[in-house]
Amino acid sequence: MNFLGLTFVVFFLVLMGALWVFVRSQDVQHLRQIDAFTRLQNAIALAVEDGSRLHVSLGHGNLVELQAASALIGLHMLQRVVRVASDSDQPPIATSGNGVTALLAQDTLRAAYQGIRRSEIYDPGQARIPGLTPFSFTVGVVPMIDDEAISTSILAGSFGEEVGLITTAADRSNGLTLAGSEDLTAQAVFYASAGEPLIGEELYAAGAYLEAGDIHTASLHAQDILRWIIILVILGSAVVGFFLGLTS
Repeated sequence: MNFLGLTFVVFFLVLMGALWVFVRSQDVQHLRQIDAFTRLQNAIALAVEDGSRLHVSLGHGNLVELQAASALIGLHMLQRVVRVASDSDQPPIATSGNGVTALLAQDTLRAAYQGIRRSEIYDPGQARIPGLTPFSFTVGVVPMIDDEAISTSILAGSFGEEVGLITTAADRSNGLTLAGSEDLTAQAVFYASAGEPLIGEELYAAGAYLEAGDIHTASLHAQDILRWIIILVILGSAVVGFFLGLTS
């Protein structure tokens, strides 16, 4: 079983590398339309114009567990937000309910500002820990949405049903909420209460749609190819099983 998993990982990496070479040779990237990312880009531009603040929440998951994937996507989105909104009067802030994630958020902010040569406006206080438990984290984030004049909240990380309090607060402030998580309960809450919910693998496509690099686009195409391979294997197995049943 371990050998099969290793083979799958190696195949995916080789496929992604080949697609990365192909993507780099293309002038235009062909991705299906996801309205959430289009609205996000417009909201970032509007926040720069009206002087409001952007908020990226990384949830309260532990980076040594399965929840790490969604938080890492959130960190990529934070980096892109900082690069685009660096001219705003109100720099973006990041919130996390985990100490390690908060440190990574600080490092991401620092690297993003260094990348655009604006290190002087970096402030470690832009990465905050409102609470270390799910509900204390939520209770800490809710008043920030009003107090910090936040116009757009990006929720990308591990959340539970309590995240509905955050999306409700964002809705009261007439702000845009783009939200995605690996947790099915949180996805259900987002679908019902977030302005732009990211369902399923849409969260993991964020890097490609926010132009974080060709490798993200290659990864997205590799996932699509593997998805079709798995579908064909399942259908093929069902057909073979059907005919074997007829002949037995």
